[in-house]
Amino acid sequence: MKNFLKLMFLPVLLFVAGCSSNSDDTPGGGNTDDFDRGAMLKNWSDNIIIPSFENFSVEVQTLEEVSLKFTQDPTEANLADLRSAYKEAYIQFQTVSPFDIGKAETLNYRNNLNTYPVDAAAMEEKIQAGEFNLELPSAMDEQGFPALAYLLYGLGDTDAEIIAHYTSNANAATYKNYLNAVSVRVNSLTSEVLSDWKNNFRDQFVNNTSSSSTGSVDRLTNDYIMYYEKFLRAGKIGIPAGVFSGNPVPENVEAYYSAELSKQLYLKSVETVHNFFVGNYFGEDRKGLSYVDYLRYLNTIKNGDPLGGLINGQFNNIRMQADELDANLVSQIESDNTKMLAAYDELQKNVVLLKVDMVQALSVSIDYVDSDGD
Repeated sequence: MKNFLKLMFLPVLLFVAGCSSNSDDTPGGGNTDDFDRGAMLKNWSDNIIIPSFENFSVEVQTLEEVSLKFTQDPTEANLADLRSAYKEAYIQFQTVSPFDIGKAETLNYRNNLNTYPVDAAAMEEKIQAGEFNLELPSAMDEQGFPALAYLLYGLGDTDAEIIAHYTSNANAATYKNYLNAVSVRVNSLTSEVLSDWKNNFRDQFVNNTSSSSTGSVDRLTNDYIMYYEKFLRAGKIGIPAGVFSGNPVPENVEAYYSAELSKQLYLKSVETVHNFFVGNYFGEDRKGLSYVDYLRYLNTIKNGDPLGGLINGQFNNIRMQADELDANLVSQIESDNTKMLAAYDELQKNVVLLKVDMVQALSVSIDYVDSDGD
């Protein structure tokens, strides 16, 4: 079965059945919706999204520089430095990945940086041939962080064997070129997205307060929920755990070649979507308007409890369940996959609360399609 993240664009059945709110829910609470969407959009852009990309931009600039240093002098010490830069950048990528809007959407940013599993065979074929083009749509699963993981961890069983690919191997020059090209592209795409946010898209985004399907709240809400459902719930947990295929697929774990990082990536992603839900500033102990405030303003109740509190509490449940997971999700699947399935179940509970109850309360229509049949 091909990886779910490579099939994102196939038309599929819309998620509807099995997730309706209880009939005694009161989504709107009777309030007229004159909530200050503009202030919420300003908080999202100025205090969360742009600072997240600014932080990530620093990390990938460092990644490019350390990559060049390694290829100029492929030593085990420089390999260790490059791996460290890769890990930190990959973790921080989780803070920008949900925001697939504006230039990021145009560039297919998220998929260029993190389509997995990586096609290592295709990478090797092109390295052996001495020719590659990472800008081709067909090369989406041959670049980004999954490709870096393969190039830094997957070329041999020992550090010495990996170093040999960049020194004594007949194709050492192409291995170096490929590694640098991947790092440069991650950095350049990020710079392009950040520049557009700061110089162009930010004002368009904040000023588009319409409650229609083309308004910024509706568009980003769709992106946010799709990220949570498909890239977090399914991509990081459900697919490798075998929820959709019936059999575990550990090779589909994010960061497979550096799988000791996989749980960290998962937790950072959960933290990011939770912080966004409550409106936490990026990197600061402050908050502004976001979904939880909007739902509170609308007095949205489900089964007698505030919907915002239910969603917030479920995020906490997801984190608590994650304490049971091994740091290496490949090892977790191979030793006790039931814990991965339990993680999926906890994530799924918030799919219902977000994708059905919250969007109903906010009068947002889901505009993407769902292939999971859940």
